[in-house]
Amino acid sequence: MSRAARQSTVTRREALQATALSTGAVLAYLSRPDFLFAGQDVAETLVPFLDMPRARPGILDWETLDAWLTPQDQVFNVSHYNVPDIKPAEYRLEITGLVDQPRTLTLEEVKARPRSEQLMTLECSGNGSSKGFMGAVYNSRWTGTRLAPLLAECGIQLRAVEVAFIGYDQQKETLRKGTPREVTFEVPFGRSMSVADVLRLDPLLAYERNGEPLTQGNGAPLRLIVPGWYGIANVKWLRRIELRDTRYMGRFMARDYVTVRGERRGEDIVYVETSVSKMNLKSIIARITRKPAVAGRIPCKAYGAVWSDGTEIRAVEVQVDGGEWRPATLDQEPRAKYCWTFFSIDLGELAPGKHRVVSRAIDVNGRVQPTADDDEIALKKTYWEAYAQWPRDIELTEA
Repeated sequence: MSRAARQSTVTRREALQATALSTGAVLAYLSRPDFLFAGQDVAETLVPFLDMPRARPGILDWETLDAWLTPQDQVFNVSHYNVPDIKPAEYRLEITGLVDQPRTLTLEEVKARPRSEQLMTLECSGNGSSKGFMGAVYNSRWTGTRLAPLLAECGIQLRAVEVAFIGYDQQKETLRKGTPREVTFEVPFGRSMSVADVLRLDPLLAYERNGEPLTQGNGAPLRLIVPGWYGIANVKWLRRIELRDTRYMGRFMARDYVTVRGERRGEDIVYVETSVSKMNLKSIIARITRKPAVAGRIPCKAYGAVWSDGTEIRAVEVQVDGGEWRPATLDQEPRAKYCWTFFSIDLGELAPGKHRVVSRAIDVNGRVQPTADDDEIALKKTYWEAYAQWPRDIELTEA
């Protein structure tokens, strides 16, 4: 027996909430030749951060970032098993499990379906866990076809509660190593979502990024794009979509990418394990600039980015040297629900010497980006979901 096809009626208000600018309007804005951080003057010079390694190749370089959509040479790639080389003509996508009409589609059949675009910032959940891993985030215009209508055509059976996404990449895994019950088996990469989450978010089956075919490292020829979820959920080299009546508990759902966090309950701390899924509220100072000194003091500005799981950002505030929190200016365009927003602030005229600058984000629900000393970060035992405030240290001279 099939579920009724779930097609939500999108009102004008909901459409405006989903994205502050249409994809076309965003791209038209980005085509302007003078686009960079709003308010940035070409006369400003970069102030290097202290004790911070420069970005390595193949990852975002915050200090030279000048594009809202990230260029391919600054896009990070993470693979946990092998990197399959799949010929487009040989590609097949299976839809199986608890569906009335299982299907196998070629890449051309996927591309022949209604075309859709998703503007989205994608971040590795470990991004920001150390000074050497700060640029594993990028912003993109993904193109593909929506998953929910395809599942509706296949007929989701009532017993289905979970959707597993299985990749072509695979590797041997060993459980209970060194014990009498040790077992080794070859397994493909996989992640899962509830049926409810899939129908609510309507992920994209993507075959293009920023108007170009996906690269091999980014999951060619087809990958999953889940709006507002960390990179691990956006399965690359997608091979099979399986509807299940039990939880899928592969390595990257149940053993890795599991956040272990302490929660205070009275005088006790109880540790809870949760699977990494939705992105957290986060902001970062991307760079600090200066102009020539005036009467012994240096005019400075800070620029940065803020993002979330799609929850609206109410404000970004910036603090210098432990002083009062001051509101930054959020760029009015380009804007999209699941994408980062750039911000800027005039730091005023600072004295020569060392300074510390930090940002914090606040969403419409009043949630404030935590510090490293707040319990939700300090009591976390794993490096995934690294979204604490990140102070930037600089040193200014008059010259």
